[in-house]
Amino acid sequence: MDFEQIEKLMAKLEASKLKKLVIKQGDFELQLEKEGDIQYVAAPVHHPRSTFGENATESAFNAEVSQKGERGGHHHKPEIDGAFVKAPLVGTFYSSPSPDAPDFVQVGDTVKPGQVLCIIEAMKVMNEIVAESNGVIREILAEKSQPVEFGQNLFRIKYA
Repeated sequence: MDFEQIEKLMAKLEASKLKKLVIKQGDFELQLEKEGDIQYVAAPVHHPRSTFGENATESAFNAEVSQKGERGGHHHKPEIDGAFVKAPLVGTFYSSPSPDAPDFVQVGDTVKPGQVLCIIEAMKVMNEIVAESNGVIREILAEKSQPVEFGQNLFRIKYA
C-alpha cells in the first residue's frame, strides 16, 4: 500500500461516519481513527532477521556515505550482523514522544518485544514502531523530525 492509497483512505474515512478503519495485509497493519485531534496507534512491524556478507555491507555503507558526502547525524559504520527495522509507512520520524523528552532508544540499548523504538507521524496520526523481539540497538539510521519513506531503514538491531 503506497502513501497515495493511504491518503485516499484517510480522506474517505474523514468524509464518512465511520470512526475507525483497520486494514491488514500480511505483516502490514494500518489503523485509522477519527476520535480527537491526534491518535496514537501501535504498529508492530515484521523484521526478518538478515545476514549480510562483509563486502556487501561495506559496499552499501560506502555508497551511502559517498552519496551524502559525510556520515553526520546518527550514521555509524554498520555492523555485519543484525536486521533492519524499516518504516512501515511514509511520514515524519520522531525519536521521542515530545521535543523535550528523552529518545525512546539509543545505540547500545537493549530492547524487548513491544518496546517503542520511535514514532512515525502521518496525517496527524502517531504510529508507534515497536521492537519485534529481544535485541540490542546497533544503529539509528533516521534523523529526528525528518521525513521517512516506506521501507526506509530506521534502525539496525542485533536480535538475541
